[in-house]
Amino acid sequence: MKLYYAPGTCSLASHIVLREAGLDFTMDKVDIATKRSAEGKDFLAISPNGYVPALEIEPGLVLTEGPAILQLLADRVPGAQLAPPSGTLERYQLQSWLNFITSEIHKAFSPLFKPQMPADAKALFVEQLGQRFDVLERHLARNDYLMGERYSIADAYLFVVTNWAGYLGISLDKWTALNGFRARVAARPAVQAAMAAEGLKAA
Repeated sequence: MKLYYAPGTCSLASHIVLREAGLDFTMDKVDIATKRSAEGKDFLAISPNGYVPALEIEPGLVLTEGPAILQLLADRVPGAQLAPPSGTLERYQLQSWLNFITSEIHKAFSPLFKPQMPADAKALFVEQLGQRFDVLERHLARNDYLMGERYSIADAYLFVVTNWAGYLGISLDKWTALNGFRARVAARPAVQAAMAAEGLKAA
């Protein structure tokens, strides 16, 4: 498998899970501005939406959208227990968390990276994020991870998107349980390795 990625973006979650699952993979770094990969490929020919992640499962077969990729990777190695079995209530609970992260957190962060976004509009998105962090804080005050005591693909995704707060100067200090969660995830060897490989921390 080959992961098309850009350092520190949401593709980092797929990168982490590939390592957590112990899967063999290669990587091709994408320049989001030019839509060219480090290997010289036209990324729009690989992923028409032009954003990462994209996972080439085999030549000519590409899966896009992070939550779908994360579930495929977890299902490839069920012994790693990164997602509950398909068809169980717990799997639907996992999907609920993935949808919450995608729609309520990931997409609320996205406008904050746009220089042309007016400051008052950005303030509204920051306020909305705070409300979502309140939801997470209440849950993580009672649970080590989103699914309870077991780490899952949803935790990797939440860790990555909440990392963006630091880049944007948004303090997370008031959410102590969320910060405890982030520390637990950050300490995982696969997370450390993925971040080092993307140049986000010292190897």
